[in-house]
Amino acid sequence: MKAKKMMALLLTAAMGMSALTGCGGGNGKESEEGKGADKKGKDVVTALLPPVSATYQDKITEYVKAFNEEHPDVEIEVTTASWEDTTQKLDVQVNAGSPPDIAFIGSDGVTKYLDMGMAVDISQYLSEEQMKDFDENVLGYFKNGDGLYGLPAYCEVQCIGGNREFLEKAGIDWKSVQQNGWTYDEFREAIKKGVVEENGATKTYGFLFACSGVTAKDYFSIFVKNAGFPSPFNEDLKYTYTDPKMVDFLEDLRAMIDDGSMPKELGAIDAGKRWNMMLTGQTMITGKGLSSFERSAANNNEMLKNGDADAVEGSIPVDYIVLPVPVFEGGTQNAYGAVDGYICLTGEKKPDEEHLKNVAEAAYYLASAERAAETCQELYLKPICESGRTAYEALPPIENKNEDNTKTVESLTKQIVPARPDIPAELGAKAIKIEDEVIVPKFQGLLAGEVTPEEMHQAIVDAAKEVFGEDGYVAE
Repeated sequence: MKAKKMMALLLTAAMGMSALTGCGGGNGKESEEGKGADKKGKDVVTALLPPVSATYQDKITEYVKAFNEEHPDVEIEVTTASWEDTTQKLDVQVNAGSPPDIAFIGSDGVTKYLDMGMAVDISQYLSEEQMKDFDENVLGYFKNGDGLYGLPAYCEVQCIGGNREFLEKAGIDWKSVQQNGWTYDEFREAIKKGVVEENGATKTYGFLFACSGVTAKDYFSIFVKNAGFPSPFNEDLKYTYTDPKMVDFLEDLRAMIDDGSMPKELGAIDAGKRWNMMLTGQTMITGKGLSSFERSAANNNEMLKNGDADAVEGSIPVDYIVLPVPVFEGGTQNAYGAVDGYICLTGEKKPDEEHLKNVAEAAYYLASAERAAETCQELYLKPICESGRTAYEALPPIENKNEDNTKTVESLTKQIVPARPDIPAELGAKAIKIEDEVIVPKFQGLLAGEVTPEEMHQAIVDAAKEVFGEDGYVAE
C-alpha cells in the first residue's frame, strides 16, 4: 500500500460500520491470511450497497437469503447506506486498507481502485457463460486492459427532462426534440420562454440542475459529452479538457444563468431540492434527468389525485418528458451513459483463490437474472444481460408508460459514448484526481460567479501540465 494509505489507516481505523446480515448470521471475522470464515465455517463475502432503486435495499435481504441458501458454504453480508454515505464509507474502508469485497459504484471509478491496487480481475473466476450473459459494450465499462473488475447492474442514460404542460405553453415541440435533438442555441432560447415572472420574482425557471453534494460534477460531466469532449482522453491518450474550446463550453453553461433562465444559486441545489422544484412547478426542465423520474412523477400525481398527505407539499401534476442534452458548437450528439454496478475489491490482507471465486460468484448473482430484471424495471430501464431480459419478460408490465419516453431512452442508449478500457488505470486515476480537486471546486465557483471560464480553464491546464507533463495534454 502507498504511504498515504498507511497514514489514513491511523486516522480511520476506529471508524466502522454496522452490517445487515442476509440470513442466519455469521460475524464475518477475518483470519490472519485475509478474508476468513465466520463462526459456522462459511466464507463471508461483504458488500456495501446504496439504494440502487426505491425498493432495492428492502429486496436485498431476500436476494441475499436466497443466495446463502443456495450456497451453504458462502455467506453474503450486506451493509446498506445512502448514496452519499456509501461513497464516504467506501473511502474510509479503502483508506484503511480493508474495503468490502463488493461495492456498488459508477464504472468511472474502476481506474481509481485499480491504480490503488485494490480492484480484483474477476474474469478468471467467472465462467464463459456468465461473461457472455452481459452485453459486451456495457461490460466494457468495467474493463481495463484485459482485466474485468466488476459487473454492470444497468446502463442509465443521464439527460434532462421537462414538464409537458410547461413545454407546450412555451411553444416547444418536445416530440421533435425527442426525435431530432436540439442545438445549444435552440435550447437556450427555449428555456428563456419557460421563465415565468410573478410580482417581480421568478416563479418558474426555464431550466435548473442539481449541483450540490454528490451531484456537484454532473452538470459539467453530462453536458461536456455534447461539446466535443466525449472522453477526458483522446485516442492518443492525451488529456482533452485543456483544449481552448473548453472556454467556449464553460461560457455557454454560465450564460444560461446570466440569462435568468436558471437559478443563480445552482451550487446549493442538491438532488432532492431539484426534484422538489420540478414537482412544485418551479422549473420547466430539470437535470440530471433519469428514466425513473417518469414513475416518481406519476406516483406523486396519483397521491395528489387521492388527497394523500404523502404527496410533495405544494406539488402539481407533472407529466414528465425525457429530453436529450443539447449539442454545443463543435460537438456531436452523444449520450452520457451511467453504467453502475458491482466492483470487486481486495485490501492489504490478500484473500485466497477460493474466496475470490466466491466474490465473483456473488457479484454475478447480484447483477443478473431476477435481481437485474426487478431493479431495471423499477428504474424504467431494460436489463443489459440476457438472464435479466428473460426474467424481465416474466414480470407484470408497467402500466401507463409513456411510449414516447421509452423510444427516446432507447434511442439515446444507442448514442452512449463507447467504453474506453484502453485508458491505463494510472491515467484514469489522475483524471479523477483533477476532476475532484480542480474541476469540481472551480466549477462551483463558476456557477457562483466567483470564477471566470478563462480562470477555470487555466486551472485545468495548470493541473494537467503538472500531472501529465508538457506532452500529456491537448494544447490546441
